[in-house]
Amino acid sequence: MALAQALVAKPDVLLLDEPTNHLDLDSIAWLEELLVNFNGSIITITHDRAFLDQVATVIVELDRGKLRPYPGNFAQYLIQKEEQMAQEAVIFAKADKLLAQEEVWIRKGVEARRTRSVARIGRLEALRENRAARRDAVGRVNLDVSSGDKSGKIVAELTDVSKSFGHPGAEKIIVNRFSATLLRGDKVGLLGPNGAGKSTLLKLILGELQPDVTTPTGKIRQGANLQVAYFDQMRDALDLDATLEDFISPGSEWVEINGQKKHVKSYLTDFLFSPERARSPVRSLSGGERNRLLLARLFARPANVLVLDEPTNDLDIDTLELLEDLLQNYEGTVFLVSHDRRFLDNVVTSTIAYEGTPENPGFWREYEGGVTDWITQSKRAAQITGSSAKTPAAASSAKNTNKNTPQPNKDGQEPLSKRN
Repeated sequence: MALAQALVAKPDVLLLDEPTNHLDLDSIAWLEELLVNFNGSIITITHDRAFLDQVATVIVELDRGKLRPYPGNFAQYLIQKEEQMAQEAVIFAKADKLLAQEEVWIRKGVEARRTRSVARIGRLEALRENRAARRDAVGRVNLDVSSGDKSGKIVAELTDVSKSFGHPGAEKIIVNRFSATLLRGDKVGLLGPNGAGKSTLLKLILGELQPDVTTPTGKIRQGANLQVAYFDQMRDALDLDATLEDFISPGSEWVEINGQKKHVKSYLTDFLFSPERARSPVRSLSGGERNRLLLARLFARPANVLVLDEPTNDLDIDTLELLEDLLQNYEGTVFLVSHDRRFLDNVVTSTIAYEGTPENPGFWREYEGGVTDWITQSKRAAQITGSSAKTPAAASSAKNTNKNTPQPNKDGQEPLSKRN
């Protein structure tokens, strides 16, 4: 609705703040196509890397108090940023070495003072000022997760499971005869339009809902010793009046991560909350900070099954990449509900996708790999069956397959960053 309200006025400049949050894949694909064909200028704040690759022609980064433009999309920004950081490291190392030498010189004995150069002293003062003015890169979140005891090898086994809601004859079918075997260590992504029933399917898998008894063969077998921790996209778990440290560890100054005790203030520092803020109320935090706090609490609970519902909303890209790395190396099982295509591709080992139709409601299918693999395999399956139908997300992805390669500007030239 907010997007519709912004677009109906046919603006010359469109300002979008995290426009892909809470949008499903088909809606994101629709939005990308709309923005690519938009005649005006667009300024968007987003941490959706795949979205930036499709839409952006210039990346402007707020880096240590300065705005820096990078021509091209996100993939091109990464290349330029790496080159810039390498050059910056060399320049800073030389400046620090020279400053150290000059500090030794200025502290020499009384005999040497008579021969000091006024120009050299001036240069030393300039070096000191430059070093003091230099802003180092901001800290990065230090993610670690308490993995708990091992679960059984089988986390859940579903056979012909169905689930519907409503009165007989007018019921809404959410899941229809779904079968799957989920093993310890699997990283499972759930894809589907908003309202398709991803949360319902998750509750069935974890034993929080019982399947319909209308299918005689339908049954679910949960594995042994499951310790489940949830990350909720609606943030219902947030107590806005609690302090940060009480929210993380109620009634105790310590948290235990993988058998090691850590003071709650030190643990909060790992998530970029200073010790001074530990007594601040949760309501004082921004959206991204609240997400980080929820992750901190999630990872402080021993669990061998993580259920993450839209965990990437409002997270900065550095934290996204660290979260990806943690989940890739996590020994337990992960269920991930997300519309962040890059995040899913980098984390999940299999995907359960909703492919229901009016003729076949509640149909879910499991695929190996992430979003890209799902699109490839579903297109191949459609070709085999002779069907030309495909989801808008698949259509958009197919159309934009080459978007990561440098594109010509309106005058036919390549972007400046890619010439020569």
